[in-house]
Amino acid sequence: MNTYKRHRCDTCYIDEVFVKINGKQHYLWRAVDQDGEVVDVYLQAKRDGAAAKRFFKRLLQRYGGEPRKIVTDKLRSYGVAHRELIPEAIHSTEQYENNRAEQSHEATRVRERGMRRFKSASQAQRFVTAHAAVHNLFNLGRHLVRAQHYRDLRISAFGEWGRAVA
Repeated sequence: MNTYKRHRCDTCYIDEVFVKINGKQHYLWRAVDQDGEVVDVYLQAKRDGAAAKRFFKRLLQRYGGEPRKIVTDKLRSYGVAHRELIPEAIHSTEQYENNRAEQSHEATRVRERGMRRFKSASQAQRFVTAHAAVHNLFNLGRHLVRAQHYRDLRISAFGEWGRAVA
């Protein structure tokens, strides 16, 4: 069951973070949209231009359409993928602009510590995909909606969660 919302990102914030799996370093790539929802997560063994292109291709294929703007850090691999796959999109690498993607790693890090690290790459990929979907379900942006609407959204989210785990 894929619970990601299939919508076009106007602005996509992209970042990677390292994850140790059985003593080997892997990279967890993450794309977050302008609303703070996780669009895609992908675990890879490398952080080079080819890995960035694989992630961008996966992002474009699964969610259709190109974002108007992508925001990344200054990793040169992003520039390679941007030039080859989505040259029409605006590519921003301004300092602090990518904080939305950096902060989205926090919840995964907390769960990773609680699980005492990941045991295999496939287990880690399954976990981060499911965790992102659940996070999107319950991350409602309370400050953006009225109290009654927020309560209705929470009831709906718990209803969906109940159907998913039943």
